[in-house]
Amino acid sequence: MNERISKTELIALPPIPAKRYFTIGEVSELCGVKPHVLRYWEQEFSQLKPVKRRGNRRYYQHHEVLLIRRIRELLYEQGFTISGARNKLDSRGASHGIPDELPVLPAIPAVPQEAPLDRVWIRNELIAILNLLK
Repeated sequence: MNERISKTELIALPPIPAKRYFTIGEVSELCGVKPHVLRYWEQEFSQLKPVKRRGNRRYYQHHEVLLIRRIRELLYEQGFTISGARNKLDSRGASHGIPDELPVLPAIPAVPQEAPLDRVWIRNELIAILNLLK
């Protein structure tokens, strides 16, 4: 078995915190991918378009972090090529990275700004469980 694949299988990805925007460094840690790889994937996957602010800094949103995790899974764990992963994402659920084998789940409503911290934590845990089920 390829050494790179066996290393990535051992990495347990942390849950995604309840934030609106993530820097490229934060996304790198959340997805187990180096920043230069994220910049390359932006060129290869049209669905991946982070917001660019002052100084050309990238800010990723929650759905883009989920998409990056899906791309990582397709490339590193399932062995797809870049073009194969692109086709897989284009075939169904491209903007959300939904695999073909699973039914489409209803969207999780946004957490109100005044939500207590424990509700935010529970929501993050449920999202992490949904990602594991995908």
